[in-house]
Amino acid sequence: MALRRCWRFAAVVPRLLWNSTVLPGGRSSVSNLVNNTHHDCKHTELLLRGFSSAPPSTDVSYEQLKQLLSCRKAVVIDVREPWELREYGSIPGSINVPLAQVGNALQLDAEEFNEKYGGEMPQQTDNIVFTCLAGIRSKNALDTATSLGYKDVHNYLGGWQDWSKNEQQD
Repeated sequence: MALRRCWRFAAVVPRLLWNSTVLPGGRSSVSNLVNNTHHDCKHTELLLRGFSSAPPSTDVSYEQLKQLLSCRKAVVIDVREPWELREYGSIPGSINVPLAQVGNALQLDAEEFNEKYGGEMPQQTDNIVFTCLAGIRSKNALDTATSLGYKDVHNYLGGWQDWSKNEQQD
């Protein structure tokens, strides 16, 4: 009985730590944890995967995306239409692959992908973050990539709207 309680406790503690990280000075949250890493790229992967044995979340926050970009640990694919990027802007370093082309694009060879989209073709083991205007189309792109065998795929849930809002605050 005591052993069973201990095992239940062991399964809950990592989730509690992830959901309510308390940092020196009484601050809490994952975003503070990201900001306190001082761009230490070794922590980025841990932040994406969490501390739980549950399936990892595919959603990435603004802070996590900034960290990934600064460490060059992810390929960021913007699935909006080219006119949207021209009109609204884009996340620096992202590659534009419109949603309707994602399935075919991820099956091209590296040279064709680079020629057509102006960026390096992600490998199936690369960390890929999909983004769009508000996070809906990027979720569809994530599902497409997963169906093609890509393992480490994420969705920037806030999309361009969240990115531009946060960049204006900085």
